[in-house]
Order: sequence, then structure tokens, then C-alpha cells
Amino acid sequence: MILNEVISRRQTNCVKWDTLDTVYNVQSTDNMLAMWIADMDFAAPPIIQRAVAERLTHPIFGYSTVSSETIQAIQNWYQHYHQWTIPDKQMLFLPGVIPIIANVIECFTNVGDTIVVTPPVYPPFFQITQQKKRHVEFCHLQEQNGSYQLDLVRLEEAFQHSKLFILCNPHNPGGVVWSRSTLEKIVELAIAYDVVILSDEIHCDLVINPTVKHTPMLTVKDAEKAMIFAAIAPTKTFNIAGIQAAMLVSSTVENHCQIAEHAMSNGIHGLNVFADAVVAAVYRDGRPWLEEVLSYISENMDYAVDELSKIPGIRVTKSDATYLLWIDYRPLGIDEQQMMGKLLAVGLALDPGSKYGPQGEGFVRMNIATPRAIIEQAVQRFSAALAQQ
Repeated sequence: MILNEVISRRQTNCVKWDTLDTVYNVQSTDNMLAMWIADMDFAAPPIIQRAVAERLTHPIFGYSTVSSETIQAIQNWYQHYHQWTIPDKQMLFLPGVIPIIANVIECFTNVGDTIVVTPPVYPPFFQITQQKKRHVEFCHLQEQNGSYQLDLVRLEEAFQHSKLFILCNPHNPGGVVWSRSTLEKIVELAIAYDVVILSDEIHCDLVINPTVKHTPMLTVKDAEKAMIFAAIAPTKTFNIAGIQAAMLVSSTVENHCQIAEHAMSNGIHGLNVFADAVVAAVYRDGRPWLEEVLSYISENMDYAVDELSKIPGIRVTKSDATYLLWIDYRPLGIDEQQMMGKLLAVGLALDPGSKYGPQGEGFVRMNIATPRAIIEQAVQRFSAALAQQ
């Protein structure tokens, strides 16, 4: 199986493997396993190389627009796999989800306004909010049996004095796939209190639990009556973060025009010529590769959960979505500095939970989208780290 192949990413300007020394403040990284930032260690689908090679046959790379083939491929994908009809005139192309977050914050809130996030959650949600001089309202998720639920009572309280809610759907780092009923309640509250919703759905195609299904926020009841924006992208799905491509879908044409004008004022618009070719290729022909990857990730996660659960003081459950494990070490009674020190001492680079907000303390996040041989080494090192006094 090609996914078992260990491909060295060192000395390729790879954030995941080539910045370990600065990110973790260590001198030697030769023996370290990088299992932190959320990209895969698998070769991307071969169709991507073919798409880029085909575009390279034309020797001019001037200004370009997003092709009708790309738009149609995106629409077909989301209609077929998510039963979501995306109108042409409500989809905006940008280079990534982070620029989407920044532009939505700038466009629909003012300095000093309150923005609600639900920690533990993807750090840019609150980091960009703070950088833009908005107030962050933390509406902590409720933990139940190793999983998370939204505190809808607390959320309603927060909405009464907030302008924007940023949701991670599916959730990173918890791997939760939010139910349709939960999303409908969020929309109901947003309409009642005039709150803008930004739903980050970049992990929507990485659902590995066959008993649950991703629900796009813009497909729930009364979505068209609210001001909702959904961020989608092929970059997590097909391991092409370096290609830089994302789409922002608006609940109405009016909302689309407003955010499109704002993005243009920031000099952000469209995709580069190679991203256009790649996005069309993966949404048209990438499903077989993705199915193989999802199966592999699920098996990796089963193995990692089984092995890590054998370690005294460690609690971990399989995620419904993403390729990320959220590992609870609170029963050990040690703080984050001690835990990270133990892991780094055995050459294991995981994400510290506090990075994801105040509710993340006592957890580490492990990326298991990597060949099985690396997963096996990682769990062995994790066990060895905690065996040391």
C-alpha cells in the first residue's frame, strides 16, 4: 500500500518537519517525530501532478479567472456528497481559510465588538479576533464521556451581546460532527439576536465514523434567513495546503457581494492558475484516493486509541472526523510543561492543548495522518515518556 511509504519531508521547507527547532525550542531534531500541525505525510493524489503538468504545457501564466470547470467540479462534489447546492453567485475564492476568517471579522464587526468562539478550538479563531482588536467571548464546550457538546444555554447568553460566532464544523481538535438539530438551534439563535455565523467546514470530507454525517451549515432550516458564511476547501482533504485554495459560500447574494467587495479592497481575489487546475482535478477525480486515505486514517486511529488507552492515566477516544487525536492526560496530575518536557525528551512533537484555548489544558493533540510505521513509533515513545520518572 502506497500510504505505508515513509516519505522524508525534511529539508523541503516543510513547516511540520523543518521548523521543529524553533517551534519546540530544541537543538537537535534529527530523531524527532513531527505529529503536530494538521497536514498529512501521504503523497497527494497523482492527479494533482498531472493537472499541474498539463497547465505547464502552456507557457504563459498571466492573470486568470477561476474556470467554469472548477466551479462545476466543486458544485458537483458538494451536491453529491453533502446534498448541498452551491449557487455560482454565492461562492467566493480566496487563498485560504485564515484569510477568510480575517476578512469576515473585518467586514462584519468593528473594533471592540464581541466574537464568540467555543474552546478548545482552532487557535486562529481567537488569535485573529484579538489581533483585529475585537473582544473574544469564550463559550466553553461541555465534555461528556470523552466527547464535546455545545452549551446552547451559555451560547444564547453570549449571543445577546455579540456580533459574530465562529464555529468549527466538524470540530478541531475534538473531532465532533455537529448534529443537524444543534446547527438548527444555532441558526435560530443567530436570527433572534442578529449574530453573523462563520462556519469553518474545512474538515467536512474527513468524517471517519460511518454512523454520522456532516451537515453543511447552509443546508439547515432557515439558513437563508440568517447571515451565514461557510468556509470550505480541498486543502485538508487532499493534503494540498501549499496550493492555497479555499471557497467562502454566503447565505445570500447580497452577503456575497458585501464580503467580495471587502476582500477585493484587501487585494484578495481568486485562485492562482495552478490552484485552479488542481481544485478542478481533485473535486472531479479525487474520490478514490480519498476513500483509501479515510480507511487508512480510521485504522491508524483504531490502533493509536487501543495502544494509548493501555497507558495508565491516559484517556482517548476515536474521533468522528479529522485525522487528529485529542489525548487527555489530566488523570496523571502533571502540568503541561511537565508533559511536553517528557514527550520532547523522547523525540515526540505533539501540540500542547493550551494552544486551543483555556479548555485545552491537560490535553495534547496528535496527528495520525502518517504511515503506520511512524504511528507505531509514536505510541511506543509516548509510553516510554510516561514510564520515565
